[in-house]
Amino acid sequence: MPFRSVPPRSLARLLFAVVLACCTVCTVSAQTRQLLNYAAIQKPEIGARGMVVSQNALASQTGAGILRQGGNAVDAAVATAFVLAVTLPRAGNIGGDGFMLVHLAEEERTVAIDYRSAAPAAATLDAYLDGNGELSGDQSAGYRSAGVPGTVAGLALAHERYGRLPWATLLQPAIRLAEEGVVLSRDEAFALDWGRERLARSAAGAAVFLHQDGSALRAGERLVQTDLAWSLRQIAEHGADAFYRGAIAQRLADGMRRHGGLLTLEDLAAYRAIAREPLVGRYRGVEVATMPPASGGGPGIVSMLNLLETFDMRAAGARSADALHRMAEAMKLSWRDRIRHAGDPGFVDVPLAGMTAKAYAAARAALIDPARATPADEVDAGDPWAFESTETTHLSVIDADGNAVSNTYTIGADFGSGVMIEGTGFLLGNLIGNFSLGDQAAERADGRVRSANTLAPGRRPISSMSPTMLFRDGRLWMVTGSPGGNTIPGTVMQTIVDVVDFDLNIAESTHAPRIHQDMGSGELRIERGISPDTLRILAARGHQVVADETIGSTQTLLVGPDGVEGAADPRRPGATVAAE
Repeated sequence: MPFRSVPPRSLARLLFAVVLACCTVCTVSAQTRQLLNYAAIQKPEIGARGMVVSQNALASQTGAGILRQGGNAVDAAVATAFVLAVTLPRAGNIGGDGFMLVHLAEEERTVAIDYRSAAPAAATLDAYLDGNGELSGDQSAGYRSAGVPGTVAGLALAHERYGRLPWATLLQPAIRLAEEGVVLSRDEAFALDWGRERLARSAAGAAVFLHQDGSALRAGERLVQTDLAWSLRQIAEHGADAFYRGAIAQRLADGMRRHGGLLTLEDLAAYRAIAREPLVGRYRGVEVATMPPASGGGPGIVSMLNLLETFDMRAAGARSADALHRMAEAMKLSWRDRIRHAGDPGFVDVPLAGMTAKAYAAARAALIDPARATPADEVDAGDPWAFESTETTHLSVIDADGNAVSNTYTIGADFGSGVMIEGTGFLLGNLIGNFSLGDQAAERADGRVRSANTLAPGRRPISSMSPTMLFRDGRLWMVTGSPGGNTIPGTVMQTIVDVVDFDLNIAESTHAPRIHQDMGSGELRIERGISPDTLRILAARGHQVVADETIGSTQTLLVGPDGVEGAADPRRPGATVAAE
């Protein structure tokens, strides 16, 4: 892809390529400089040209191989995502949905692709209530929990507009792995065993992931997915039409009809991925590009950063009681605004400019007491209109030309709905449960509006997924994102604060302990590794500190002085950085 001869930002892109090219001949010395950086305990991986980081080694290696074949960042991301659909069935998918940011270096432009699931035409609140007016559970698992999958449409849209290699070429690695099978690691086998009750919900899914006696496939056994290979081959040969209007669509619609699901041929044919303008904020002079609604996570990240910008975080120090206190309080304020105001922009007016305005953040930040934690149930949503002008996985890619992709996608809970339509080979997501159905039912009873994230035919539920990119001095600097449901916005926010305020490298940030403010229980969840003295101070300020499981799993790339730096998060086994 040639660079335009237009200064000055195009010159910056050229310098990016020159820096990476230089690293080709000085990789050893660059790595040596990193290894000799004794100030840092954790050090990122260094890539001479392009780099891919994802939650699975085979997927990352596939993406890096696509870069070596001459593919760009979009090609590598598409191939990586399809391999994850084979190797990481609890989260990688073609039956779910997600969001993608694409940075186009030559055009100096970033695009957001929304491929969130949409509710079927027959999906109404009454479809998920029992005879007593209570939620039936059908929204959380089973055939009726599935929305219209968006993954294939999203990946196809990205490739059609910005890819370089032939579409079919990008699916070949995934097809081969599905046909030949992948040998299960201990982690992957444990996940199947943990999810075996959900996977037993459909005979087709059980036949793939479970033995005949109901036990899960074990570590060292080969997971062969013949029907998934058929679906992938259909997509390779006929594009997204195979999924939404062709043979796969017919099998999905027929199976839904047999099993009492709501998804129809008409729902599938009507689905479209949407290219949107990214949501852009600034934090201490660094540009932050992230996803707009139907992501609620993107606005949450920008609003939290705006709140924290009113404090001197650098002076507080990384993982200090003051820093963690401010982060936790920012999470509370941001979360209440998200629940109240964020919804599908195709159906509701979202006060996005107000939610992300610096003046609004300054007014909300005044509510943060430096000496006392506000109980979660006492935090209310603000009025941003006055300022208007579960289971998931993430991958990040940068290529040698400076193009980049940040992609987060999901099937909802671990293994999604738990059901597979016969002959398709893939699990369907349970994304209907991401609508605020409980709030919607309560609103029907008393008329008090609680959430804009309400279920209606064709609507997309708000998601925490928030792929994010940072730009410094107009140039791409960092690509990041995370799985983790409601923990995602806070995880990404902490990563940004780590590198901007605390000067941590991305490996140090990736390994540093995280926090999450749970708005349901009111608990401040913390990972191991935070000082007991700090925890005592937080408790004295009124935080309900609870040691919990790990939080998030960032996959981060950064354009550094020695080339592309990568950090895979060890919180979820198998995450790997692979260089071109």
